[in-house]
Amino acid sequence: MKINSAEFKISNSDYRKCPESNLPEYAFIGRSNVGKSSLINMLTGRKALAKTSATPGKTMLINHFLINGEWYIVDLPGYGFAKRSKEDREKLWRMIQGYVMGREQMTNLFVLVDSRIKPQKIDLEFMEWLGEHGVPFSIVFTKMDKLGKVAGPAAVEDYKKVLRKTWEELPPIFMTSSEDARGRDELLSYIDDINKQLKSNQ
Repeated sequence: MKINSAEFKISNSDYRKCPESNLPEYAFIGRSNVGKSSLINMLTGRKALAKTSATPGKTMLINHFLINGEWYIVDLPGYGFAKRSKEDREKLWRMIQGYVMGREQMTNLFVLVDSRIKPQKIDLEFMEWLGEHGVPFSIVFTKMDKLGKVAGPAAVEDYKKVLRKTWEELPPIFMTSSEDARGRDELLSYIDDINKQLKSNQ
Protein backbone atom coordinates (compact mmCIF):
# COMPACT_ATOMS: atom_id res chain seq x y z
CA MET A 1 0.00 0.00 0.00
CA LYS A 2 1.22 3.47 -0.88
CA ILE A 3 0.36 6.32 1.45
CA ASN A 4 -0.41 9.38 -0.63
CA SER A 5 -1.94 11.53 2.08
CA ALA A 6 -1.92 11.61 5.86
CA GLU A 7 -3.60 14.43 7.72
CA PHE A 8 -4.37 15.16 11.34
CA LYS A 9 -8.12 15.46 11.88
CA ILE A 10 -9.03 15.75 15.55
CA SER A 11 -7.88 15.28 19.15
CA ASN A 12 -10.30 14.64 21.96
CA SER A 13 -10.76 12.83 25.26
CA ASP A 14 -14.06 11.11 24.49
CA TYR A 15 -14.62 8.39 21.90
CA ARG A 16 -18.14 9.74 21.32
CA LYS A 17 -16.56 12.88 19.85
CA CYS A 18 -14.45 10.95 17.34
CA PRO A 19 -15.06 11.61 13.62
CA GLU A 20 -18.50 10.70 12.35
CA SER A 21 -17.65 8.25 9.60
CA ASN A 22 -17.84 4.58 8.73
CA LEU A 23 -14.16 4.42 7.81
CA PRO A 24 -12.07 1.70 9.46
CA GLU A 25 -9.79 2.78 12.29
CA TYR A 26 -6.47 1.19 13.25
CA ALA A 27 -5.47 2.22 16.75
CA PHE A 28 -1.97 2.16 18.24
CA ILE A 29 -1.32 1.80 21.95
CA GLY A 30 1.48 0.80 24.31
CA ARG A 31 3.31 1.69 27.46
CA SER A 32 4.80 5.16 27.73
CA ASN A 33 7.96 5.65 25.65
CA VAL A 34 7.45 2.52 23.54
CA GLY A 35 7.99 4.52 20.33
CA LYS A 36 4.37 4.91 19.24
CA SER A 37 4.57 8.34 17.64
CA SER A 38 7.81 7.43 15.85
CA LEU A 39 6.17 4.28 14.46
CA ILE A 40 3.14 6.22 13.19
CA ASN A 41 5.45 8.74 11.52
CA MET A 42 7.47 5.92 9.94
CA LEU A 43 4.35 4.15 8.63
CA THR A 44 2.95 7.31 7.07
CA GLY A 45 6.28 8.62 5.82
CA ARG A 46 5.61 11.95 7.59
CA LYS A 47 8.34 12.93 10.04
CA ALA A 48 6.18 15.09 12.27
CA LEU A 49 2.63 13.79 11.81
CA ALA A 50 2.45 12.37 15.34
CA LYS A 51 4.34 14.45 17.87
CA THR A 52 7.26 12.59 19.40
CA SER A 53 8.63 13.50 22.79
CA ALA A 54 11.44 12.51 25.10
CA THR A 55 8.92 12.81 27.92
CA PRO A 56 6.99 9.55 28.38
CA GLY A 57 3.22 9.75 28.41
CA LYS A 58 2.97 12.87 26.26
CA THR A 59 -0.07 11.61 24.33
CA MET A 60 -3.00 12.51 26.58
CA LEU A 61 -5.76 12.48 23.98
CA ILE A 62 -7.25 10.29 21.26
CA ASN A 63 -5.68 11.54 18.00
CA HIS A 64 -7.17 10.74 14.58
CA PHE A 65 -5.15 10.85 11.35
CA LEU A 66 -6.94 10.32 8.03
CA ILE A 67 -4.91 8.17 5.61
CA ASN A 68 -5.51 8.33 1.85
CA GLY A 69 -9.01 9.61 2.65
CA GLU A 70 -10.01 5.99 3.27
CA TRP A 71 -9.04 4.94 6.79
CA TYR A 72 -7.77 6.29 10.08
CA ILE A 73 -4.72 5.78 12.22
CA VAL A 74 -5.67 6.46 15.83
CA ASP A 75 -2.96 7.37 18.33
CA LEU A 76 -4.19 6.41 21.80
CA PRO A 77 -2.71 7.53 25.13
CA GLY A 78 -0.12 5.16 26.58
CA TYR A 79 -0.85 3.05 29.63
CA GLY A 80 1.37 2.39 32.62
CA PHE A 81 1.80 6.04 33.46
CA ALA A 82 3.81 5.56 36.66
CA LYS A 83 4.56 9.24 37.21
CA ARG A 84 0.94 10.34 36.97
CA SER A 85 -1.46 10.78 39.86
CA LYS A 86 -3.97 8.01 40.54
CA GLU A 87 -6.74 10.33 39.34
CA ASP A 88 -4.94 10.98 36.02
CA ARG A 89 -4.23 7.27 35.54
CA GLU A 90 -7.89 6.41 36.08
CA LYS A 91 -8.98 9.17 33.69
CA LEU A 92 -6.64 7.93 30.95
CA TRP A 93 -7.72 4.33 31.48
CA ARG A 94 -11.39 5.35 31.13
CA MET A 95 -10.47 7.15 27.90
CA ILE A 96 -8.68 4.08 26.52
CA GLN A 97 -11.38 1.68 27.69
CA GLY A 98 -14.12 3.90 26.23
CA TYR A 99 -12.49 3.96 22.81
CA VAL A 100 -11.50 0.29 22.68
CA MET A 101 -14.87 -1.00 23.88
CA GLY A 102 -17.19 1.67 22.52
CA ARG A 103 -15.82 2.66 19.11
CA GLU A 104 -17.50 0.48 16.49
CA GLN A 105 -15.18 1.72 13.74
CA MET A 106 -12.09 0.35 15.51
CA THR A 107 -10.98 -2.44 13.23
CA ASN A 108 -7.72 -3.50 14.87
CA LEU A 109 -5.67 -2.47 17.87
CA PHE A 110 -1.89 -2.59 17.50
CA VAL A 111 -0.30 -3.17 20.90
CA LEU A 112 3.29 -1.90 20.86
CA VAL A 113 5.97 -3.63 22.91
CA ASP A 114 9.63 -2.57 23.27
CA SER A 115 11.61 -5.53 21.88
CA ARG A 116 14.49 -4.85 24.29
CA ILE A 117 12.41 -5.35 27.43
CA LYS A 118 11.33 -8.71 28.83
CA PRO A 119 7.57 -9.37 29.05
CA GLN A 120 6.00 -6.90 31.45
CA LYS A 121 3.04 -7.77 33.63
CA ILE A 122 1.16 -4.62 32.56
CA ASP A 123 1.41 -5.53 28.85
CA LEU A 124 0.44 -9.17 29.41
CA GLU A 125 -2.54 -8.17 31.56
CA PHE A 126 -3.67 -5.61 28.98
CA MET A 127 -3.54 -8.25 26.22
CA GLU A 128 -5.48 -10.67 28.41
CA TRP A 129 -8.11 -7.97 28.95
CA LEU A 130 -8.37 -7.50 25.17
CA GLY A 131 -8.72 -11.26 24.68
CA GLU A 132 -11.42 -11.53 27.34
CA HIS A 133 -13.43 -8.80 25.60
CA GLY A 134 -12.90 -10.17 22.10
CA VAL A 135 -11.00 -7.11 20.88
CA PRO A 136 -9.07 -7.81 17.64
CA PHE A 137 -5.43 -6.92 18.21
CA SER A 138 -1.90 -7.48 16.94
CA ILE A 139 1.45 -7.18 18.72
CA VAL A 140 4.05 -4.83 17.28
CA PHE A 141 7.60 -5.15 18.58
CA THR A 142 9.36 -1.79 18.31
CA LYS A 143 13.04 -0.73 18.29
CA MET A 144 14.23 -3.96 16.65
CA ASP A 145 17.23 -2.05 15.26
CA LYS A 146 18.57 -1.75 18.82
CA LEU A 147 19.07 -5.52 18.95
CA GLY A 148 21.31 -7.61 16.68
CA LYS A 149 20.12 -9.83 13.83
CA VAL A 150 20.14 -12.85 16.13
CA ALA A 151 19.21 -11.23 19.45
CA GLY A 152 16.13 -9.45 18.04
CA PRO A 153 14.23 -12.47 16.70
CA ALA A 154 15.40 -14.49 19.74
CA ALA A 155 13.82 -11.91 22.07
CA VAL A 156 10.56 -12.10 20.13
CA GLU A 157 10.59 -15.91 20.34
CA ASP A 158 11.14 -15.72 24.09
CA TYR A 159 8.17 -13.37 24.34
CA LYS A 160 6.02 -15.80 22.34
CA LYS A 161 6.90 -18.60 24.78
CA VAL A 162 5.55 -16.50 27.63
CA LEU A 163 2.37 -15.71 25.68
CA ARG A 164 1.78 -19.37 24.86
CA LYS A 165 1.41 -20.11 28.57
CA THR A 166 -1.97 -18.36 28.47
CA TRP A 167 -2.85 -18.13 24.76
CA GLU A 168 -3.85 -21.12 22.63
CA GLU A 169 -3.40 -19.08 19.49
CA LEU A 170 -1.17 -16.02 19.20
CA PRO A 171 -2.34 -12.79 17.56
CA PRO A 172 -0.49 -11.51 14.47
CA ILE A 173 3.01 -10.33 15.37
CA PHE A 174 5.13 -7.68 13.64
CA MET A 175 8.76 -6.73 14.15
CA THR A 176 9.46 -3.07 13.45
CA SER A 177 11.97 -0.27 13.66
CA SER A 178 11.21 3.40 13.16
CA GLU A 179 14.91 3.95 12.40
CA ASP A 180 15.26 1.64 9.40
CA ALA A 181 11.55 1.27 8.47
CA ARG A 182 11.66 -2.44 9.27
CA GLY A 183 8.20 -4.00 9.25
CA ARG A 184 6.59 -1.06 7.44
CA ASP A 185 5.56 -3.02 4.34
CA GLU A 186 4.23 -5.92 6.43
CA LEU A 187 2.10 -3.68 8.63
CA LEU A 188 0.70 -1.65 5.75
CA SER A 189 -0.03 -4.83 3.76
CA TYR A 190 -1.88 -6.24 6.77
CA ILE A 191 -4.02 -3.09 7.01
CA ASP A 192 -4.56 -3.08 3.24
CA ASP A 193 -5.73 -6.71 3.28
CA ILE A 194 -8.26 -5.98 6.04
CA ASN A 195 -9.51 -2.89 4.19
CA LYS A 196 -10.03 -4.91 1.00
CA GLN A 197 -11.85 -7.60 2.94
CA LEU A 198 -14.13 -5.02 4.54
CA LYS A 199 -14.95 -3.52 1.12
CA SER A 200 -15.74 -6.92 -0.37
CA ASN A 201 -18.14 -7.60 2.52
CA GLN A 202 -20.08 -4.37 1.98
